[in-house]
Amino acid sequence: MGDYKIETKCVQSGYKPKNGEPRVLPIYQSTTYKYDSAEHLGDLFDLKAPGHMYSRISNPTLEHVESKISDMEGGVGAVLTTSGQAANLLAILNITSSGQNFVSLSSIYGGTVNLFAVTLKKIGIEVRFATPEMTDSEVDALFDENTRLVFGETVANPALNVLDIERYANIAHKHGVPLLVDNTFATPILCRPFEFGADIVIHSTTKYMDGHATVVGGCVVDSGKFNWDNGKFPELTKPDESYHGVVYTKQFGNQAYITKLRVQLVRDMGVAPSAMNAFLLNLGLETLHLRMERHCRNAEKVAEFLENNDKIAWVNYPLLKSNKDYELAKKYLPDGVCGVISFGIKGGRDAAVKFMDSLKLAAIVVHVADARTCVLHPASTTHRQLTDEQLVDAGIGADLIRMSVGIENVNDIIDDIKQALNEVK
Repeated sequence: MGDYKIETKCVQSGYKPKNGEPRVLPIYQSTTYKYDSAEHLGDLFDLKAPGHMYSRISNPTLEHVESKISDMEGGVGAVLTTSGQAANLLAILNITSSGQNFVSLSSIYGGTVNLFAVTLKKIGIEVRFATPEMTDSEVDALFDENTRLVFGETVANPALNVLDIERYANIAHKHGVPLLVDNTFATPILCRPFEFGADIVIHSTTKYMDGHATVVGGCVVDSGKFNWDNGKFPELTKPDESYHGVVYTKQFGNQAYITKLRVQLVRDMGVAPSAMNAFLLNLGLETLHLRMERHCRNAEKVAEFLENNDKIAWVNYPLLKSNKDYELAKKYLPDGVCGVISFGIKGGRDAAVKFMDSLKLAAIVVHVADARTCVLHPASTTHRQLTDEQLVDAGIGADLIRMSVGIENVNDIIDDIKQALNEVK
């Protein structure tokens, strides 16, 4: 649906019923599929024919939702996973092996820091963190002949740094490697990283895409634009013995990366979500464009209120003119950043705890980016495994409160903040 606007794609893309078929995407609740001949099934397992072999690899419900997300991002293909972390893991393992390394921005989600710095280290893959303050030459110095990719988040969770996508795409491409961008907070409604040079996009669909805190999930989307045949990625350009010597770049062209990720990694790691979860995700996608507009407008008003309140020590929201990333936000996210705000209350950690405990409308939950307003203290919860140095690099202070502004009436949200601030002495 390339000719349609993003709002129409949210509703109409992916599933296209034929004459007499269900209008709503069906839930194909089946692990297996019937075939007319053994030869046809053999062709599927040799990757010579399109179709579904087994629901651990693909499923018709998932296929339609993957097609929608790929269309929304402007990609050539997508794969759903059981979580955003699974999507990150597969996106990296797809082109990185033991003894190799990759460069990542340091201001990313704490769970992703742990995945990169702890878990991947155990299997011999090294992450090299770049801070947003580094110059291009300092980032260049992190690369060597074994570097395989660059990773960043469009809007960092929870530091809310805005990624200069074009800058890091240029750096990555200069070294012959792709730029992978986690676009969870922005969603394709607010930013489509492929348009600025990114090569692979990743989502935690658990957040705004689902939008209702009902299903955990992730997604990897391939732009189809990166040249894998440059000598650095034998995984895609040399025979895969697990599929009788198929060469992905020869057989699948610009879909080589996403095909390998599905038929090799999803097959072997078993991270395919259920058909029901994909169905629920699709319901969220159908209203994503409406919700993102309300999230952004509400967050902008809340950020302005906080910035003008004398009990607030600081406010971080990229579309405030006082924000260090304001120009980047205007470039990459002109229609809105997201619904997430971070701020600190005068009085530090104790004041933050008192404020959060006093909220009535907003709930304290280990989640972010759904329809309901919620808050969290990352330093003592989601990011508590990070060292003090890692917290600083991630842009997280002891007083930082992350507020995910929902789609309720914004005056009710602000009134709740007011009464909670009044409880802070």
